[in-house]
Amino acid sequence: MSRQQGGRGKKKFSGRGGAPIKKQSQPKRSSHSDEIRLNKYIANSGICSRREADENIAIGLVTVNGKVITEMGYKVKSSDEVRFDGQRITPEAKVYVLLNKPKGFATTTAEGKGRTVMDLVANATTANIKPIGRLGRNSLGLLLFTNDEKVVQKFTNSKHGVARLFQVELDRNLKFEDLKKIQEGFKVDGKLITVEEVSYIEGESKNNIGIKIKNTGNSILRTIFETLKYDLVKIDCVAIAHLTKKDIPRGHWKHLTKQEVNTLKML
Repeated sequence: MSRQQGGRGKKKFSGRGGAPIKKQSQPKRSSHSDEIRLNKYIANSGICSRREADENIAIGLVTVNGKVITEMGYKVKSSDEVRFDGQRITPEAKVYVLLNKPKGFATTTAEGKGRTVMDLVANATTANIKPIGRLGRNSLGLLLFTNDEKVVQKFTNSKHGVARLFQVELDRNLKFEDLKKIQEGFKVDGKLITVEEVSYIEGESKNNIGIKIKNTGNSILRTIFETLKYDLVKIDCVAIAHLTKKDIPRGHWKHLTKQEVNTLKML
């Protein structure tokens, strides 16, 4: 028998009791066209490079659909929930769309709610963007959409948040003592209501008020003025941090510039 023949069918042994070595690995998925390697998925999300992704996978920082994955070469689908160090990530390029919302559109991603803001930005991108915060159906103004979870967290952070400036129109002039009350903060049902800034608008009648808040919704505005016995005629978000409505007609949107995005991330 030749060496070549004698080598056929041989198994590797561990040297301990002659038991064959078995490679332990997590079950692999069958190959599908919509699957990509987990390290590429992470790299595409902008978290780190592919090489660094492999290192982080190996130490157990990555989960897929709630299960820790440490296998190199593991493949995921676009529908999978991938988390890096507890934070959900997406391989899509980060997109930031600023809409000047008109009246009559609900701020929701749910179907069956009539006309929604998602209808207005349907042609902005194929990425899975969502609105940050809310504007009431009959409220106007700026609304930011993104698929960047870090930016979303900036807005929803209870300690910091991102300031939004509103112009509100009341059914009658705001009394100076009520203006001072809003500035100083007051309690409603035992809860302290505060704003960042509030003032009359220069050159306008005193039923037009500028008010800055960090809440992601605008229900606080109704709480404030209805508690003080004023009716809100109009609510218009005119600025989100450094972002304004300049060159965005009502019902239109724009993609943020690189500089605008960088400034937003530094807030």
